[in-house]
Amino acid sequence: MRWHIGKVTVTKIVELEVTGGSRFLLPQATYDEIRPIGWLYPDFADQHGQLKMSVHALMVETPDRRIIVDTCLGNDKEGRRIPSWNRLQTSFLADLAAAGYARETIDTIVCTHLHVDHVGWNTMLVEGRWVPTFPNARYLMGRIEYRHWTSQHDRDDMRAVLADSVTPVSEAGLVDLVETEHRICDEISLVPTPGHTPGHVSLRIASNGEEALITGDFMHHPCQIARPHWSSTADSDPDLARTTREAMLTGLAGAPVLVIGTHFAGRTAGHIVGDGSSFRFAR
Repeated sequence: MRWHIGKVTVTKIVELEVTGGSRFLLPQATYDEIRPIGWLYPDFADQHGQLKMSVHALMVETPDRRIIVDTCLGNDKEGRRIPSWNRLQTSFLADLAAAGYARETIDTIVCTHLHVDHVGWNTMLVEGRWVPTFPNARYLMGRIEYRHWTSQHDRDDMRAVLADSVTPVSEAGLVDLVETEHRICDEISLVPTPGHTPGHVSLRIASNGEEALITGDFMHHPCQIARPHWSSTADSDPDLARTTREAMLTGLAGAPVLVIGTHFAGRTAGHIVGDGSSFRFAR
């Protein structure tokens, strides 16, 4: 799946897609609440009201940069809270290469935040050691985000994530800590969208008069477009996450900005439009 924004190309590289099993993340999204939101079907929910979600990376190619936004879960990782995310063996790197992006050709990795499903392929297991998957890339991590998680000591799961997916690239000298409004290149800049995590960012693309926004996790699923007050159980600050989401949706409504969801399954991208007192996701 590929989109063009001026001279920029965005390609979706899927690691996992699932239907159902997401109530732990969005407990408000019961079957009875989801079924009346007709535009969610068939891309984002099934006819029973089960949510469809995706873990994927977004490959952003500008005239002179090759940027991966979020690197999914990764293979061989352990210590994950969700049992099915442990010791994965997916074809992600082969799929990335098949799309025309061999790992050695990537020059920039952007982590919208440092949760488990956004940093996993930062590293790969080689002869019992975690080594940078993208040896020729700079890994951009938010300064606020990095300082927050590296100062936490009460999350065993995050300690595991840092140990196998963040610290190795830092020790290799490949990490650049950046501010939440950092400009990566002429076409690409970060947008602060805090709440899901303290230093969470989204990514804005602007080229030849066209615009797109890669969400990160300021919303996990399109049902939060219809119900912006539904915050995720994974949000560090649910109230701030809701405020951020409402502000972003209000600003995007009716604007010619292609919104590309970091966990949106199916068609993944669309436009925010008003829908009575709320919003919907349109092609």
